[in-house]
Formats: sequence, structure tokens, C-alpha cells
Amino acid sequence: MPIIRQESLFDMKDLYELEPTKRFEAIFSTLHIEPLLFAVSKKTVYGAPAELNYPAMIYALVARIVERIPTIKDLVRRLRRDFMFHLECGFLFSDRIPSEASFSRFTQKLSESNALETVQEALLLQAIQEDFIHDDVVSIDATHVESRDRSTPQVKKSKPQPKKRGRKPKKEQVAYQKEKQKQEEKKTIYEKAIEHQLDIDLETLRTAIPLQPTWGIKKNSEGKNTFWFGFKIHLAVGSKSQYILQSLVSSASLNDGKAAIPLLKGVQERLTSLGSGAKTSKYLQVISQTWTN
Repeated sequence: MPIIRQESLFDMKDLYELEPTKRFEAIFSTLHIEPLLFAVSKKTVYGAPAELNYPAMIYALVARIVERIPTIKDLVRRLRRDFMFHLECGFLFSDRIPSEASFSRFTQKLSESNALETVQEALLLQAIQEDFIHDDVVSIDATHVESRDRSTPQVKKSKPQPKKRGRKPKKEQVAYQKEKQKQEEKKTIYEKAIEHQLDIDLETLRTAIPLQPTWGIKKNSEGKNTFWFGFKIHLAVGSKSQYILQSLVSSASLNDGKAAIPLLKGVQERLTSLGSGAKTSKYLQVISQTWTN
């Protein structure tokens, strides 16, 4: 039975106090990248040989987050100028440094596959079997992610005409109800009220979620509104274990509450597919209680 390498996990504060070489070694030793390599590698021996070091590219993308390198362009520049960083990411002397376009195609392949979900589910299954997840509460929240695309100006909505006072004639009421029904039918799943999501399957909910970068607004700790252009990452996390049970990416304008049902459905289906043992059933019961509430 596979075992979680708990002794390899580390505190973030201790991690950043390590030297860069030891820091990367501590992180990379815990990564299970085989499913990612299978998703991006060639499926046949025919055709041009692969000239890129895919494992090193994965490690470089992880190192970019650790080193807080803002863009892929800056990552490529760092790999070309910093020889030690080049070696720490796993590139050899003879390896060609991938270009921005190569990294873009690489990440596109990963996004089109379910490799990242496979890695996450394998980790979650191991954590449940080894009893690392012992949560009675699942927390759901969202965080903002700024887009690298140029922001679009917000369209100012015209002020609606003032409504006439008094009761409408019967003909106008019928016409108004029909127009209102047409507008409701044209709305997408996430433009409708949250209760419309209850009878829709998870695959449809995940497919229909808006993903284009938009303007978002949120109150900060001081109670002031903050604006950004980009996306939101919605997470369902075990409150004690801090394991990510389900995640979802959406446009920044999506209301946080409208991602709750897809997250809960995702957790329920994921835990059901992972197994039917006593420990798994325990967490399904927690999710069912949350779902009912």
C-alpha cells in the first residue's frame, strides 16, 4: 500500500529559510510528476523526437511559484542567465532552454488533460487511507488571480427608466410576464439563481462555468472595496487537515456562492469514486450534512 511521505513535508517558514538548492530539493522530492509526463509526452515512436526536457520544465514551473517569478518571460530569462538555477531545475548542460512558446504549448497540453486532477486524486486517496484527513468541517472560499491580459474598460450601464406608479393593466402584465420568462430562459446556469444548479450534473456545471477574464470586486480586511481584472480560484478545503478536496477556476465576476454547489458535488463524487471504505464513508457523511444544510 502506498504511504504518504509525511516526513518530507515542511513548514513554509522553514522552507524559505533554506538555501535555494536544499529548498528546491525538498519540494521536488515530494512531487509525483509521472502522470504529467504521460500527458505531454509523445504517444508514438514515429515523428520528430522530443527535444525538450519535460521533467525540468515541470520543476521550472514549480520553482517559478516558489521564487515568485511573475511571468514565463522572466522565468526563461532567469534560466538563461542563472546557471545554478538552470541546473537546480533539472536541465542538463546539453539541454536547450525552452522558449516562451514552448512553455505555452506545454501548459496548454496539461490544461487540456486531466493529469493534474489525477495527481490530486491520488494524493487525496493516500491521505484518506493513511488517516491524514480527519475533518468534520469543509471550508469553502475564493481568492483572486490577476490576468496578464490587458484589462477591458467597464461598460457603464444606462439608468433604467422610472417605473410608472399604480397597477398595470392586465394586457401589460401578461406581456411583462412573457418578456420576463424569455429573459430568464436566455440566462446561463450561473446567471440564474443558485437553486437551479441542484438538479444539474457536475460535468455540465464545470463546463458551463465562465472562464474569460473579467473585473472582480471584493472587500478587504479594512472593509474597503478592491478591484482586479482576471479570475477567481474557488477551493473546498478540510478545515483541520488543510487538504484541497476540490477546486474550481472562474471569471472574477462570478459570485462566490454560485461556486459552492459545484464544489460540494465535486467533493461528493470524488470521495465516492475513491473508494467505499469506512474512512471514505465518514467524509461522505460530512459532505452530505453540508449539502443538506
